[in-house]
Amino acid sequence: MYIIQPHYHGIARTAQDYERMAYAGVVAVAEPAFWAGFDRDYPETFLDYFKQISEFEPTRAALWGIQHYCWVAVNPKEAENIPLTEAVLKEMPKFFQAPTVLGVGEIGLHKSTPNECKTFAMQVDLALKHDQLILIHTPHLEDKLRGTVKILEILEQFDLDPKRVWIDHVEEHTAKMVLDRGYWAGMTLYPLTKCTGQRAADIIETYGTERLMVNSSADWGPSDPFTLQECVLECRMRGWGEQQLIEVFHNNPARFLGQCPKFKVRPIRVERA
Repeated sequence: MYIIQPHYHGIARTAQDYERMAYAGVVAVAEPAFWAGFDRDYPETFLDYFKQISEFEPTRAALWGIQHYCWVAVNPKEAENIPLTEAVLKEMPKFFQAPTVLGVGEIGLHKSTPNECKTFAMQVDLALKHDQLILIHTPHLEDKLRGTVKILEILEQFDLDPKRVWIDHVEEHTAKMVLDRGYWAGMTLYPLTKCTGQRAADIIETYGTERLMVNSSADWGPSDPFTLQECVLECRMRGWGEQQLIEVFHNNPARFLGQCPKFKVRPIRVERA
């Protein structure tokens, strides 16, 4: 079984996690820009962070044969400071030339404040001007529906190709509205919040495999990169065939991320006996 982790915060994990993921069939990860656990005060701290995930983190993953890619952005959790965001965005295009950077993400909304909405729109505009893929964070728990609706409203202001936009952290009440508009949708598996493997399998069985991805995020809080393997097992126990598993857990991320020519992992087909 070959797996791509399309949303994985490697800087929050130990090297042993990369080793264990390699044993479990993970061949590539993509790391979105994330909140540091505190609000950064200076644009230079963002730029150093972008260097860390685009230059150093790939060397850790490569020790176990895992390809590491990343995204750059001002995360929604620190999107209130507009002057700081503007300073970061002025420098961000330099990183679009890096061999491991796939696009702008994760952007989106956290509490759906006016400043968050402005920061989100600014980053969508920047991505489109530089022909970058877009990865969007939807809010947690009770704010998810309201925030997702607001995100979709803001996106309607732009002339964009929905197939180049991935809206992440969807759940049962938001998956359909994302898929109906032609966007890619991601489900994030957390031990305590967001989706479980069982719920993700239910969503896939409801809406089909097209434009759906599964990830573990694996960030600072209670999280585990192996919730992805738990979901694989859940789907296998439901009778999914090997090619169907490959389509969801490997080929769909390869298709979306492969729209950026830097991403080298291609969809695969299981050999028939």
